[in-house]
Amino acid sequence: MLVSVFLALFLPCVGMCAVFLVYICLLWYAAAYQNTGNYQNDPVKPNLELGLSAAQLDKLPKITGKELVMANDCAVCLDEIENEQFARVVPGCNHGFHLECADTWLSKNPVCPICRTKLEPEFFNPPESNPC
Repeated sequence: MLVSVFLALFLPCVGMCAVFLVYICLLWYAAAYQNTGNYQNDPVKPNLELGLSAAQLDKLPKITGKELVMANDCAVCLDEIENEQFARVVPGCNHGFHLECADTWLSKNPVCPICRTKLEPEFFNPPESNPC
């Protein structure tokens, strides 16, 4: 009887200690793995692309809000582009945004905020025309 009482008290304690040790080992492994920075499948991709320079931004079309063809809503700030406000048009897709919103976005990301059209270098360096 003394042995059965001892086993009834001792075995659950040993089991809980084993579970606790496995938990501590997993935490230690995760902390060590995180500090090394060796991620095999990193879900967050670093943004290696730099945005547009001020000279490139100046080469993009600038119009007024009443000249916009597609929509009068700025997808960056979600506000309406008024008729007298200046707007920036992204070449290739013709999406328009407030001038300040577009310049802020495009200086960090060289893609359209709506359709993700990449602004290629040929938008800024037009081919030289051949005089005949």
